[in-house]
Amino acid sequence: MAESQNKPLTFEKVMTMFKETDKKFQETREQMKETDRRIGELSNRFGELAEHLVAPGIVDKFNAIGFDFDTITPSGREYKDIKTRQHLAEVDIVLENNDILIAIEVKSKPNTRDVEKHIERMKILRRIADSKNDNRKYLGAIAAAIATTEMRIYAHESGFYVIEQSGDTMRLDIPEGFIPKEW
Repeated sequence: MAESQNKPLTFEKVMTMFKETDKKFQETREQMKETDRRIGELSNRFGELAEHLVAPGIVDKFNAIGFDFDTITPSGREYKDIKTRQHLAEVDIVLENNDILIAIEVKSKPNTRDVEKHIERMKILRRIADSKNDNRKYLGAIAAAIATTEMRIYAHESGFYVIEQSGDTMRLDIPEGFIPKEW
């Protein structure tokens, strides 16, 4: 065994080691922040891709089941407080006519938490609509590139339409007896 391994560490040596370790932790923290940022950007890109898959034919899908939508906002819409202009909600795709508005949340692989967030979003949209004397029916939908059975069931139970990737198109998944919730 070398003699240096048996020597006690000096206070200065310990402090130097702590500083070096702290520096490595800081570098790792910065690398993790950058990784998180990049993952966030990638997630947003998947969301944009999903929106581009959903938007082109979705009006036709809903009109085929009895809706008569004349307006689509495929790139999303931000909702702000009338007085303060504070951001309240954002919807990925909006379908509307004089009687109905459907707010569609698009996710690559939504989960039950995403459904819960959309429920809260729909409540906000209803409050905003009421403040503007907008008496249309507000309905919701969740669009998914990949939809789990759990999420699909929860979305339907919550009153949402479910739009799923099916081959090279999207399909509306409407179970027998489904009644959409109106906000």
